[in-house]
Amino acid sequence: MPDDVTVEEEQTATEANAEAQVEAPVESPVNEDDELVEEGEIAADYLEQLLDILDFDGDIDLDVEGGRAIVAIDGGEDLTKLVGQRGEVLDALQELTRLAVQQSTGDRSRLMLDVAGWRASRRTRLSGLGTEVAERVASTGEKESLKPMTPFERKIVHDAVAKVDGVHSESEGAEPNRRVVVLPNA
Repeated sequence: MPDDVTVEEEQTATEANAEAQVEAPVESPVNEDDELVEEGEIAADYLEQLLDILDFDGDIDLDVEGGRAIVAIDGGEDLTKLVGQRGEVLDALQELTRLAVQQSTGDRSRLMLDVAGWRASRRTRLSGLGTEVAERVASTGEKESLKPMTPFERKIVHDAVAKVDGVHSESEGAEPNRRVVVLPNA
């Protein structure tokens, strides 16, 4: 602030700025769910074209959950080919779908893609594993390290461990060998 400006002048300027900010038109908030539904629809169109090219049958379902669009493809016999071993093909297809959405909207997408129920089934198994290991660590007091997992898989295990009293989990290592370690609380 220049030396020749008085406290009263500064206060008057501050009040004028505050009034200007109050009088500014308020934009209507954009509904995040509407944007996520739009992402899901763009993804569904992209995936529908892919299924047509591959001549695969499948029904596409859209949902919004946890602040992200969820797109699921179910119903066709050949769909397991889009999952691959340990979900590698599914992860690649999800990233391609996210890029297609980004190209259309201009915004990075966090959509989650599931094919043939693979991710849902994997989530159930990993949640059970996390709970089982956490309960074992709580009773034995010995830490346990799990096999390396993807970030998606680690999050599911961390969430399951967090529900068990007396233990906590951490991630150790560098990708692709990053793993969850379950430890007793001190």
